[in-house]
Amino acid sequence: MRLLLVEDDKFMAQMIAALLATKKFQVTTANTKDDALENLRSFQFDAVILDLRLKEESGLDVIAAARALDVECPFVVLSGDLDTDTKVQALRAGADDYVTKPFKIEELSARILAVVRRSNGHQSSCIELGPLRLDLEEKLAQVNDQPLSLTRKEYEVLEALILRSGRTLSKDAILGLLYGGMDEPNPKIIDVFVCKLRKKLSQALNGLSPIQTVYGIGYSFRM
Repeated sequence: MRLLLVEDDKFMAQMIAALLATKKFQVTTANTKDDALENLRSFQFDAVILDLRLKEESGLDVIAAARALDVECPFVVLSGDLDTDTKVQALRAGADDYVTKPFKIEELSARILAVVRRSNGHQSSCIELGPLRLDLEEKLAQVNDQPLSLTRKEYEVLEALILRSGRTLSKDAILGLLYGGMDEPNPKIIDVFVCKLRKKLSQALNGLSPIQTVYGIGYSFRM
């Protein structure tokens, strides 16, 4: 999963990003409101992790501006403010969850997974579509209870498509979720990943191919 971390303290941002990396999240950092909005305009993210008190702006301003741009991904606020009124204000502004500092990475990771799956209409961190099972916490895919051997990028493509099952994802959107603008390759690499993923799924599903091509746009997962 690709996250945008908005934190004006660069040392803190590096620390939080490193902790999230241990849970297999891919993190892009932004230090200001403008930087955050530019990332949200340019790339697709599964969720935004937001410090409520930035040096020059309020995190609430970031949420309001992002929603005005029709950014739909969930926001998880990080704050040392324990005041109930502050939490209520953040949630009313459009935040999907509120985590107080200091935090344990296990709780933050679980909350991120929860808001991402809820925002995509899934109730459990284990998504089951027929014989296919995707464990968002363990980053594992299984078919008929047998593990599906995938590279990291193949898994990330599958996760992106299954989380948005029934919807079409453009190649650029998938590319953004996989790389987030960092060392981003040619979009044609998505075709390569999908080709390999289709072959593995077809072999495991007795010829069934749930990844559909939407010509001129991208791909959709339908089971």
